[in-house]
Amino acid sequence: MLYAILAYHVEDEILSWTPEKDAAVVAKVIEVQAPLRASGHFGPAARLDETRKARTLRGPGAGVVLDGPFAETKEQLLGFHLVEYDTEEEAIAAARTLRQVNPSAVYEIRPVKLYVPADGFGATPSGE
Repeated sequence: MLYAILAYHVEDEILSWTPEKDAAVVAKVIEVQAPLRASGHFGPAARLDETRKARTLRGPGAGVVLDGPFAETKEQLLGFHLVEYDTEEEAIAAARTLRQVNPSAVYEIRPVKLYVPADGFGATPSGE
């Protein structure tokens, strides 16, 4: 089963980090990803740019492009990991591993219903 591990954080806190602290956290995240990747359970991951740079497309027809998301929340979605495990418990364990290097982050673990891979990782069987 594929799971998305969605990483939320208070964006202002992340943006207040010095470039050195940011690079150190990213290096630690990459370090804890290595054994997950080597096990074949860890797929693509992405760190999203600032929410102020986001655009939202909504409305009928071609839609209207609006500045940014409009979530009423203190934490923003800042990135995600795609993992493949047999059980939810294993996916939660992977999120706990990621959290070790960024303990103030919040991780949402959500089953992936459909994934169309570009590189073959974790193709969702038809009918799920």
